Amino acid sequence: MSESSPEAYPAKSQSSEKLNLKTKLAYGAGDLGPAVTANITAFFLLVFFTNVAGISPGLAGTILLIGKIWDAINDPIVGVLSDRTVSRWGRRLPWLFWGAIPFGIFYVLQWVIPQFSTNPTAQQWGLFWYYVIISIFLNAMYTVVNLPYTALTAEITQDYNERTSLTSFRFAFSIGGSILSVVIAQIVFASIPDPRQQYFVLAIAIGVLAVLPLYWCVWGIRDRVVALEAHRRDRSSEESLPYLQQLKIVFSNRPFLFVIGIYLFSWLAVQVTAAIIPYFVVNVMGLSDASVPTVIIAVQATALLMLFVWSYVSERVGKKAVYFMGMSLWIIAQIGLFFLQPGQLTFMYVLAVLAGFGVSTAYLVPWSMMPDVIELDELRTGQRREGIFYGFMVLLQKFGLALGLFLLGVILEWSGFQENVPGEPIPVQPESALQAIRFAIAPIPTLCLILGLVLAYFYPITREVHAQILLQLKERDRVNN
Repeated sequence: MSESSPEAYPAKSQSSEKLNLKTKLAYGAGDLGPAVTANITAFFLLVFFTNVAGISPGLAGTILLIGKIWDAINDPIVGVLSDRTVSRWGRRLPWLFWGAIPFGIFYVLQWVIPQFSTNPTAQQWGLFWYYVIISIFLNAMYTVVNLPYTALTAEITQDYNERTSLTSFRFAFSIGGSILSVVIAQIVFASIPDPRQQYFVLAIAIGVLAVLPLYWCVWGIRDRVVALEAHRRDRSSEESLPYLQQLKIVFSNRPFLFVIGIYLFSWLAVQVTAAIIPYFVVNVMGLSDASVPTVIIAVQATALLMLFVWSYVSERVGKKAVYFMGMSLWIIAQIGLFFLQPGQLTFMYVLAVLAGFGVSTAYLVPWSMMPDVIELDELRTGQRREGIFYGFMVLLQKFGLALGLFLLGVILEWSGFQENVPGEPIPVQPESALQAIRFAIAPIPTLCLILGLVLAYFYPITREVHAQILLQLKERDRVNN
């Protein structure tokens, strides 16, 4: 593909050049905060609600679902607002700067257990409404920092392979932070005997860890974002379309529908598996709570290492092929977990590592597809609307977590799972509950992964198609200038 002269398109050239290590590290750090909070939530929040706060599984799952109903409203709105934000730091960075500290505060409040009543029923309903309110505010703050951050991928570079590399750095911090959060949890759980204090101390540690890297991201990429933002305003139509019309345009983008479908099913499999692992390790495999973080680390450490392997392979065979490789290995691991028996510990860790091969592609591939979809929209409409596209991706990310926890809560409730009553001995679970846990560890995630594979097969934007899109955008810029 021929390049335009630097004099004619300096910012365009800059947006396509190779990114230095400092920029990639700073950008990647921006996903550390959302990752550590989401990871602890995915693995421990349902257990915290049922076994520490004493809330029934059904009510616990409902808390998360209500929060996501609100997200269905606020995510696209924040996406549109960030697209329209005008500041000397560009469209996205002010959201990260001002939202970071409130995000950390509401995260800590999610792990507090207020005393509303000495009556168990009244206390449970008091906690239910407390956590619903906190969930609404926390999810709003998560959107404020995470959605504009994810939209930056398409703005920092337009190079096809650089975006995959940038996404690799992002999820290296994401998965690395997830591993770190589990290590911190293991240290806290081993050091503090009281479960209530355990989770409160853990929340403070994770809350601080969530806030600080967001400021590293803001300061580390600010200069590049500011330089590219000026060029974006010059080349993009600034027509402000009504919100519903923008939604119509977004959902008429056929490749985008494939991407959100691939991501939803992949992320749902991740979240269902993550949420059920503590129950599976303790109730089915008969291990102690201390074994749970070890299994989680086996999955996530493998996923972290494989990110860069899959990124390298993707440059040679394409994103779709990488997705098929990873998902196939993951499906084998999930089926193996269904047949796993107590005492087969070595086999359990082998399957955890095998699952990590697939989990890394669930992070890497859908997110690296998103910028390609956005450029197709720019070609058709003349506008850059990263915010609204990424708004729906972030919504799906949180919806996948909430839906996964809600489904598990309902399944455990129907199966007769006995929640822990604070101050009482841990109950012995009935056989029906153990079978429900096995069902959640294998058939549900496997079905989601298969559906994601079907959609990936029909995804239309290849490396060659993307190159044609960029060529047409450059040609249009040349004509307009």
